[in-house]
Amino acid sequence: MELFNTLTGRVEPLTPSDGATFRMYACGPTVYDYGHIGNFRTFIHVDTLRRYLKQIGMPVRHVMNVTDVDDKIIRNASAAGMDIAAYSKRFEGAFFEDMESLGLERPEVVPHATDNIPEMVSLIERLRDQDIAYQAEDGSWYFRIAKFPDYGKLSKKDFDGIEDGARVDVDEYEKDAARDFALWKAVKNDSNGVREHSWETSLGAGRPGWHIECSAMASKYLGDTFDLHAGGEDLMFPHHENEIAQSESATHKQFALHWMHVRFLLVEGRKMSKSEGNFYTLRDLLLKGHRASAIRFLLMSVPYRHQLNFTFDGLAESTSAVERLRTFAARMKGTFPAGINEELAAATAKALAGYDAALSNDLNTAEARAAIFDLVRAGNVAADAGALRAENATEILAVLQRFDGVFAVLQDRDAEITRSALDWAEQSGRINEASAELLATLSFTDADIDALVTERTHAKKSRNFARADAIRKELLEKGILLEDSKDGVRWKRK
Repeated sequence: MELFNTLTGRVEPLTPSDGATFRMYACGPTVYDYGHIGNFRTFIHVDTLRRYLKQIGMPVRHVMNVTDVDDKIIRNASAAGMDIAAYSKRFEGAFFEDMESLGLERPEVVPHATDNIPEMVSLIERLRDQDIAYQAEDGSWYFRIAKFPDYGKLSKKDFDGIEDGARVDVDEYEKDAARDFALWKAVKNDSNGVREHSWETSLGAGRPGWHIECSAMASKYLGDTFDLHAGGEDLMFPHHENEIAQSESATHKQFALHWMHVRFLLVEGRKMSKSEGNFYTLRDLLLKGHRASAIRFLLMSVPYRHQLNFTFDGLAESTSAVERLRTFAARMKGTFPAGINEELAAATAKALAGYDAALSNDLNTAEARAAIFDLVRAGNVAADAGALRAENATEILAVLQRFDGVFAVLQDRDAEITRSALDWAEQSGRINEASAELLATLSFTDADIDALVTERTHAKKSRNFARADAIRKELLEKGILLEDSKDGVRWKRK
């Protein structure tokens, strides 16, 4: 398994540096609002990596933090008149619901920033003792960038003109603004004159800066040096650059050996933003009737180092692709003559080798998908010609199972996931005309559909074609499509 390393600019092997377990840290959600599809593209590609590492037999210890205190959370909680703990808990719950809907595995360790304040204070004290951290007039503590000559080595930015003592106290700031950044923010009153949430520590009353949170949690759960750090490309500077500076200054060891950054996505060719009207959360898309499986499949369709243009035409194609895979898998579970078709067996082996070669080569999800769809074509051609044999079907199903161990789209949970989104929309007063229509369709359960399909089959056998046609029409009005085949009747929701 090889992966591009942002730090070195080369594709390099991934191996556990301790010879046992691959230790990786991924920047998790800042729980100030619902996650958008750009966020989830990053999380899905990190999930793809961890799934494939496990698939090739590499034990993984994956740590993903939850940032439950930062500037945005404090601002939004104050505007909502809520305590930050209650506010962040609400959106943390929503994030993990969305994560589960998209088929992401839960990391082995999910630490919260607010549970690791002592570790952050200790790390800042180590920097203070080396005169790398200093206290400003208001009681806040800052990192002295001029004391770290390697600053910029990850983002490859030229920071020769660093002005010692020029400070920035916001967590996120303009690119190329090399400033001493806040490690610990002294307590103050919010815009309503209410004292902000704070901790009493040896550094004074206050709260941590965003960057120190990840450094402290990564070293606590993975050690001073670990194998890989992942996140979206927007985090490379300043967040990841600052993590490296403060961690390596404190420990005098390399922080992360390998850095993985996932590219932004565009929506219909434009940068996603609320002002453009193309800003979508997962829930927005589910309430429009799009399937969670298709959203996952589209978000991982383009390799992580390439920009994805998320379009609704692409989402429709992704829906068809998932349906094609599921239909093919169901077909392979049918009954076939004993024996093996050697030509199809060779095509199956080629598909498996292509899948593994693609993912082993810098996690090329596009080529891995292509290898499997080549197999779908070959399998369907053989089945149509009556040349598919039982051993072929068994081998093909094994390859599909391996593919799905990473891509996770074959199990059909879409209706259940959409129903959950509709329940949330009802409870939060977000039901509109489109989602009301969707709710009416999904109130027709799988059991209801199966019962009507069975009744239609009996009607056809008894030559009651009028009733059979009436059932087909009723199902179609509910958004259910029927497909008659020699293996029986299959149905799917529009």
